[in-house]
Amino acid sequence: MGEIRFGTGGWRAIIGDDFIKANIQKVAAGVSLLAKETKSESKPIVIGFDRRFLSEKAMKWITEVFSGYGLHSEIMKRSTPTPLVMYMVKEKDYDYGIEITASHNSSEYNGIKLIIKEGRDAPVEVTKRVEDIIKGLKDEDIRVIPFDKAISQGLVQYLKNPFNEYIDSILNKTDVEAIKNAGLRILFDPMHGSGNFPLNTILTTCRCTVDLMNSNRDAYFGGFDPAPGIIQLQDLRYRVVSEHYDIGVALDGDGDRLGIIDSEGEYISANKILVMLYYYLHEYKGWKGPVVRNMATTHMLDKVANYFGEKCYEVPIGFKWISSKMEEVDAILGGESSGGLTVRGHINGKDSVYAGTLFVEMLAKIGKPLNAFWSELEEKFCHYEMVEYNTKMTEECKASIGELIFKEKILPDFKTLIGKEPTKVSYADGCKAYFDNSFVICRFSGTEPVLRIFAESDSNANASRLIDCFLDYINLKG
Repeated sequence: MGEIRFGTGGWRAIIGDDFIKANIQKVAAGVSLLAKETKSESKPIVIGFDRRFLSEKAMKWITEVFSGYGLHSEIMKRSTPTPLVMYMVKEKDYDYGIEITASHNSSEYNGIKLIIKEGRDAPVEVTKRVEDIIKGLKDEDIRVIPFDKAISQGLVQYLKNPFNEYIDSILNKTDVEAIKNAGLRILFDPMHGSGNFPLNTILTTCRCTVDLMNSNRDAYFGGFDPAPGIIQLQDLRYRVVSEHYDIGVALDGDGDRLGIIDSEGEYISANKILVMLYYYLHEYKGWKGPVVRNMATTHMLDKVANYFGEKCYEVPIGFKWISSKMEEVDAILGGESSGGLTVRGHINGKDSVYAGTLFVEMLAKIGKPLNAFWSELEEKFCHYEMVEYNTKMTEECKASIGELIFKEKILPDFKTLIGKEPTKVSYADGCKAYFDNSFVICRFSGTEPVLRIFAESDSNANASRLIDCFLDYINLKG
């Protein structure tokens, strides 16, 4: 079995290899002892679970360990999106929450996401402490009270209506009447995930005509990764056009990433979603404030922020960096190119249920098709295209690349390869080279054994050239 390590999205592991009962209990014991260290025993820990294989069972195993250490658990009767758990931790002023999920990872994965006070992703110092506690545990140290006994003793309690307050909070922030008046037909693809119920409830409350696809529980996610990307949403694209929907909306497996298909069948990337929503909040709703993006997200946000006399702040990858910077600078929007975002006044983590609702509100109020709206924004600001390259890594290859690029900081000869030098290089998260109106970033995934390279430029060809600079260099040196 491998060592239990937390990444940017919690601890994730392959089911049957490392995501097994013994390791799940170790993580629960680590969190239990952390709660005792931080004097948090008096507050319950709220636990949610997605629709993956073993998720509900893992929830029960975790409560058994929490009960063994004298902690109280509040749990769900149905699958739960991660943002609901974040909302509950924040609103109930709890110190800890847990979501059993591997988010957008493929079906062989599952995992545990730790949420802390104010409904935030646990920062590195917290997850590192849990890892250190786990290293010192022996199997015989772990205390367990069987689930049924813990229920009878009042240590575990099912929550009656955990969705109500969360859904109402989103509706209270939404121009419901504008959506009602628009009479939108929406095809909604929750990708077999746990965001199905809350977003469907919100959209029908707003009197949208909503048809569902992939709404059943399927531990294999229809054979696709439950990530709302262009490849996974081909069926949604086809049906939106052929059946004449106004918009297609998709969420990832645990309801914290958003994908959009416009009425012409065009995939609206996460970068475009962020630009559209930031512009909408400023120009149409009259909100004021900066925006926050991570290092692999479009620099078009910088242009929009500058247009409004605001600033765009760049942070490392991992949504905890976005939420903390948003609070620091009072930003109105923060997001990432992988599809996660949040808005000022909501939770301190990404929420595609709210983001999807806000996007539908935007469509209802701008009074024009999404493609026309985007064309206006490109004319006003610029045209950018982003290309992403992902490849799985062996540990040996990862170590070799890491030593060369991230430690020795030896980069490709950009001057020879593309005729220009970077204006700046950052190692805040992987390696990012900045050029005039373009960038390329090379980094290891925090959730999978994968090397990711993102590049943005004025054309797909120029962005691809930047990626090729790294790929050719790695192949030559690797």
